[in-house]
Amino acid sequence: MTATPRTTFQQLLHDQISNEFSASQQYIALAVYYDNHDMPQLAKRFYGQSVEERNHAMMIIQYFLDRDLDVEIPAVAAPITAFDDYREPIALALKQEKQVTEQIVSLARAARDDGDYLGEQFMQWFLKEQVEEVATITTLQTIADRADGNIFDLENFVEREINAAATSAADPGEPVAAGGNL
Repeated sequence: MTATPRTTFQQLLHDQISNEFSASQQYIALAVYYDNHDMPQLAKRFYGQSVEERNHAMMIIQYFLDRDLDVEIPAVAAPITAFDDYREPIALALKQEKQVTEQIVSLARAARDDGDYLGEQFMQWFLKEQVEEVATITTLQTIADRADGNIFDLENFVEREINAAATSAADPGEPVAAGGNL
């Protein structure tokens, strides 16, 4: 392992491991909320999203391992677990995805500013992923608002449009996760 100090990009990327694991925990909390309220399609969506965020953290860990850089597993933030209605978790998910997008953009900028072309290339997939995530959650929020309390219609939409799309083929440009993708 190298003993050299981390660049700005490397430090921000290391911090992102915690952000991704925290996002994973938050998505578990959202899934459990929906499971507790007999909304299996939304629960399935957010359980899956939790695994995806975990995989993102593990991709970053693999990047550090591949670059022979020290990596530590950080603590995670406690998730929010109480919500007033079925729309609140979706709003929180959208807020979280927008925040992660800002973090990923900052990471790409830092890699470029540091002249870390390998780091900049690594961030490209994450940038594309964030566009897709924000778009999906924005659509989910719109449909939840339009459902106006009709949980059956919302659940049908999630099953038909969102969960079905999530089972599509893997992205060949997706980075490898340490230990393998789940």
